[in-house]
Order: sequence, then structure tokens, then C-alpha cells
Amino acid sequence: MALIKCENVSIGYEGQTVVKDLNFEISTGDYLCIVGENGSGKSTLVKSILGLKAVESGAILFGDGLKQNEIGYLPQQTDVQKDFPASVYEVVLSGRLNSRGFRPFYTAADKQQAYEKMEILGIRDLARQCFRDLSGGQKQRALLARALCATKKLLLLDEPVTGLDPIVTAEFYQLIRRINRESGIAVVMVSHDIESAVEDASHILHLQEKVLFFGTAEDYRKSRIGKTFLGGGQNA
Repeated sequence: MALIKCENVSIGYEGQTVVKDLNFEISTGDYLCIVGENGSGKSTLVKSILGLKAVESGAILFGDGLKQNEIGYLPQQTDVQKDFPASVYEVVLSGRLNSRGFRPFYTAADKQQAYEKMEILGIRDLARQCFRDLSGGQKQRALLARALCATKKLLLLDEPVTGLDPIVTAEFYQLIRRINRESGIAVVMVSHDIESAVEDASHILHLQEKVLFFGTAEDYRKSRIGKTFLGGGQNA
């Protein structure tokens, strides 16, 4: 059953329609990469799925018990995020805010979740460190742990490796792949790195004003559009 289904969705940015007639779905356990040129509507689509931006027409439907406020979100990095004056533990724990409802305090279960996610991402020993003192890769791991605290079903990652060096980038991709495979959490990742996207993802959504391609990564490799963007194609 689909976690998210987009039906004839058109989305815009600053009064201009950027993507028209968008039809695709994301199912449990999928790893979808959204690729396309700058300005093709990738981040705008993510914000529409999160309810941060209204769609111009069509509908984004949620299924399989997924609620919009139960999506784990890792936004593009900003300087404000980088200087956040809190401990790593506090940053990760804040991922439980949406599920807290009207309770004024975090529960023991919330705190347990935070430690579990830090353990999974190899940063439990950094729990008491100040977030702003971490390296770029450590910050992204902390923010990924925070996003994991918010969800049981779906992670949305918007250009999560921007600014990271190649080794840290490769490690981060491995982590995301492992989380997807071991936990069954669906991953939707916006990426400008099409080659890595095709390597890790189960599905590709390629945007450029409309859907140029939606389907499996394997079919994308074989498609005309995939071969064009992958520089003459790759072996499946």
C-alpha cells in the first residue's frame, strides 16, 4: 500500500508553476531519489509533501497509517542550523516534539528513542557535546538521528550530503542505505548526484517542469533520459 500518492499535482514557487501533472507513489520500504536540474521543483515538492507549501492543483494523499507530522525530515543545511547552541542529545531528542502532543515533558520512551537513534548512527559518545562544535559529517548524523526520532515509516532528505567531503559523503550514503534496508523505513532523497542516486535507490523520479521519468532505478539506467544524464549509460 502506498505511503504517499501524488495525483495530478502541480506545484509552484513565487507565483510560478514549476512542476505540472505530477503522478507517482511511494510505498513502504522504497528508496526514491528525486533528481533534476536546479530549479526543477525538487525541494518545492518536498515542502509540499510536508505541508509547508500548498499545491496549486491535484492532491497529495497519505496511506498505510502515515500522518503528515510523522515524517522524518532532514532539510538542506543552513548556517543557523550549523550554529545551534544545544547538545547533540537535545538536538536528536527534539525530533520527538511532534509525537509529544500536549504533554509538557519528554517521556522515558522519548529519551530511549533518542539514545537508540544516536547508537544506530554511531554518535552516542557525542551526546553531551555541543552541536555547533561537531564536524559537518557529525552534524548531518545528528540531524539524521533527529529525523529518525520523528518517524517509523518515512524519511525525507533534501540534498543531505551538500558540503561534505567524498569519504564522509560515501559513509552517509551507506548509513541511509542501511537504515532503509534494515528498518524498512521508506527514504525520499533529493539529490543532484544522479550517479550515486541510481546506485542506491530503488526508484527514480526525474523532474523538469514535468515528470521526465518515474520508475525503478534499473529501468532508469536503460531509459533514454537516464542514459543521457548518466553520460552514455551504465551497465545495469
